[in-house]
Amino acid sequence: MRKINYIALLFSAFALASCGSENQNKQEEETSHHHEEGGDHHHDADHLYACPMHSEITGKEGEPCTKCGMKLEHNDNAGKQSNVSCFMEFKTSPEKLEAGKESTLFFTPKIKGKENELVQLDVEHEKKIHLIIVSEDLSYFEHIHPEYKASGDYEIKVLPKGTEYTDKKGKNETKFENAGNYILFADYKPSVGNHTVDKINLTVSGNAPAPKKFTTEKLAGTSGDYTITLVPDGGKLITGGLMHISAVLKKQGKEIDANTLGNYLGAKAHMVVISMNEKNYLHVHPNVENGKFDLHTTFENPGTYRGWIQFKAEDTLHTIDFVIIVKEGTPEEIAKMKKEGTDMKEMKM
Repeated sequence: MRKINYIALLFSAFALASCGSENQNKQEEETSHHHEEGGDHHHDADHLYACPMHSEITGKEGEPCTKCGMKLEHNDNAGKQSNVSCFMEFKTSPEKLEAGKESTLFFTPKIKGKENELVQLDVEHEKKIHLIIVSEDLSYFEHIHPEYKASGDYEIKVLPKGTEYTDKKGKNETKFENAGNYILFADYKPSVGNHTVDKINLTVSGNAPAPKKFTTEKLAGTSGDYTITLVPDGGKLITGGLMHISAVLKKQGKEIDANTLGNYLGAKAHMVVISMNEKNYLHVHPNVENGKFDLHTTFENPGTYRGWIQFKAEDTLHTIDFVIIVKEGTPEEIAKMKKEGTDMKEMKM
């Protein structure tokens, strides 16, 4: 009798253990299925998408940014104010810069309130900082990239007048051969925050040349064998919405496919646009459609703008400048532009 009871007890224990194991396996399967079906809060449907350049512009994946036309990318912090505030600390050595003299520019990303912390920067278009240098009258333009140092600073060497660039392309070096006021746009993305553009004013002492005036529209320019002509939708550039501009590329007078160009900083071309009055900065990244550069940007205010397109051909970096005159859009023009933008968005979805 005792033997029978002992066997029954063993059988009951085995049955309970098997049941528990089956329940656990079932729970694990359900949990796995729940994750596979996107039951947790990281489901793709819950992801947010924003412009890489303008994090405040949100929408669906792949839609064009309403400011620059770039495709929206995954960013779960999109539309939210970053919990950190970053800025670029700027210093020079010597403190007073003179035209034609050697010096060094130091750029150090900082967090407000935590200035002693080291700030990591993300790589965007192959570089951590894109530094745009323009003269106050926008006659001078340069796009270079400060080099990271072990100190946590990013540096640009300013070479004395008459000195050759050590890398022959000046990517980490510059020169201030003319005195005057300059504006530096430091374009970067802190790993702990949103994309940031800091405007830095710099004065270079010496005898400054008379400022240049830009009053005549110039929508075509040449560098070497290459010419680019800007062709805005509707024949003119206006405020009020996302402006579409086609840029036709020619070599020795014959139109060529922009896809045949080499990549420059991860793209076929880059364009910077700066307003003459407010000195507002736009960094436009052209796509290529039907062999032409396809640009989209928004002009907030009417007035005169300067623009520069950079591209690489036959291992040579070309820069072509423009004078862009933007008119105030009429209600009819703005309505038409917005309708065309909506139609284009629906076609690409």
